[in-house]
Amino acid sequence: MATLLKIIVTGTPFQLAMGVKNMGKASVLLIMVICCWISMAEAEYFKYKDPKKPIGVRIKDLMKRMTLEEKIGQMTQIDKKVASNEVINKYFIGSVLSGGGSVPAKQASPKTWVDMVNDYQKGSLSTRLGIPLIYGIDAVHGHNNVYKATIFPHNVGLGVTRDPVLVKKIGAATAREVRATGIQYAFAPCIAVCRDPRWGRCYESYSEDPKIVKLMTEIIPGLQGEIPAGSRKGVPFVGGPDKVAACAKHYLGDGGTHLGTNEGNTIVDAKEFFSIHMPAYYDAVIKGVATIMTSYSSWNGVKMHANRFLVTDFLKNRLKFKGFVISDWQGIDRITTPEHTNYTYSIIAGMNAGIDMFMVPYNYTEFIDGLTYLVKNRFIPTSRVDDAVKRILRVKFSMGLFEKPLADYSMAKYLGSQEHRDLAREAVRKTLVLLKNGKSLKTPLLPLPKQASKILVAGSHADNIGYQCGGWTIEWQGLSGDITDGTTILSAVKKTVGPKTQVVYNENPSDSFVKSNKFDYAIVVVGEHPYAETFGDSKNLTIPEPGPSTINNVCGSVKCVVVVISGRPVVIQPYLKTIDALVAAWLPGSEGQGVTDVLFGDYGFTGKLARTWFKSVNQLPMNVGDAHYDPLYPFGFGLTTKPRKN
Repeated sequence: MATLLKIIVTGTPFQLAMGVKNMGKASVLLIMVICCWISMAEAEYFKYKDPKKPIGVRIKDLMKRMTLEEKIGQMTQIDKKVASNEVINKYFIGSVLSGGGSVPAKQASPKTWVDMVNDYQKGSLSTRLGIPLIYGIDAVHGHNNVYKATIFPHNVGLGVTRDPVLVKKIGAATAREVRATGIQYAFAPCIAVCRDPRWGRCYESYSEDPKIVKLMTEIIPGLQGEIPAGSRKGVPFVGGPDKVAACAKHYLGDGGTHLGTNEGNTIVDAKEFFSIHMPAYYDAVIKGVATIMTSYSSWNGVKMHANRFLVTDFLKNRLKFKGFVISDWQGIDRITTPEHTNYTYSIIAGMNAGIDMFMVPYNYTEFIDGLTYLVKNRFIPTSRVDDAVKRILRVKFSMGLFEKPLADYSMAKYLGSQEHRDLAREAVRKTLVLLKNGKSLKTPLLPLPKQASKILVAGSHADNIGYQCGGWTIEWQGLSGDITDGTTILSAVKKTVGPKTQVVYNENPSDSFVKSNKFDYAIVVVGEHPYAETFGDSKNLTIPEPGPSTINNVCGSVKCVVVVISGRPVVIQPYLKTIDALVAAWLPGSEGQGVTDVLFGDYGFTGKLARTWFKSVNQLPMNVGDAHYDPLYPFGFGLTTKPRKN
């Protein structure tokens, strides 16, 4: 019988027939039953891998095959610094991420990125069920961790444009560049409504106005693709190999914390909370966003990572969100104060809230062991685990990950492509806000003449790509200097002016230097140094030295335009009388030529403030519509110029 079974499984039809000929009727019947059983088993085994099957059928088929360990592995996301083919295989890891600055090598090429991601993916594919992992990265203003990627303006600038078509194009370009490195998942967009510029993440917010933030959710179909007509509300959609899974963040109220404190407490009633901070999430869910990230912050003292009402009852049940909810970096650790003091409680609270995937970058074994124990001992119901895993699998199936888990090098051409840089340059032009133009309306300084005898370019930010890009660029906190490919504002000035115009660059000149050189005019570029998250929280919002000294030394001696590079409005009133023209350039990114396109009149200024510009920090928080509204420049303000005719 053993020999015959071997023939059944591996033999030719002739061998099978000869084997049957020598058997009795009962044996033949047994063989037929075994053949039928093998055939059915094989068909059933491949059901979840069959792209022709409905996603619901595939999920159901795969779920019934999974052990608890395999399910919990899917719910675990670890950082690449601790990831390996072996770790992923052993623990059935469902997702890997690159945190800020977490790269395969300094200045790594797209090929190096693809090879790394594929190696991790091979660890997943070699597991019993071969469930592919999803690799995530913070691509918040372009593919900003990656050397030579196009760096787009940060959201604080894009909100100025009020242009959903533009941000959709930026989303599509970002998706292509992310895919160029083999990555399928971007932790973007941030749809926070920043209500206090003292918050260190304010530049990640499009506006203080929820209507503008809601408008900018059009970046989601740019990243993921246009959701098909007739799709069920809340079902995630990712449309093809040049698209990525998006992540609306940080749910909910991260931009409304008391005093603008990062990870702080948003203290407002339900009416204000939902009317200001929820509208963009309604749209994100309708547009098929694949994932939503919970916020570190609290609402009236309840941590969002532990808020069952908002995560499960409202987002999942009322809004019908069918994608997965992911924690922030070590988010459940911070449920307790001090953080990580009762990790068992944190796991229970996060699971009961409705979080599906847990970003546990380093202590993943503690999380896996803890959750396994809690489920096996019935502190957490298996139904909660199943809900999480179904949602994660739904996203993976909708992305086509099971059909094409491995990346190739064909998308590499998109990283930092000229087409994308041209788009970023266009975006820079549209983000600029002209706040002052001339010491009187009759004597505008802008647009600047390209033909001049001698001009001065000054300021710490004039020739610094790192400062121009801000935080979340190459490293989490950003960097100074020549950190990636791009055009500084100084370089752009030199490319723009006439061949006979002498351009003198002095980062921080003395007033005597300025007076003795007889410049026709000066361009001063100053602003904030790069920062991210809590490191950017500020109580004073001042331009750091030598910025103010540069403004006073230059603008006190020659006609000047001051270009402010910052992630938010900053204190500028003390210098206004000295300044002839003032431009808010926010954090423009890698394409500084977009600034000079408008300064020199090839294009006109069109930007309107999407944030209130305060007179003094003592007025904060102050937003449009407030009873005590008394700004230096109101929400919606912005002078315009017409393009100069050549």
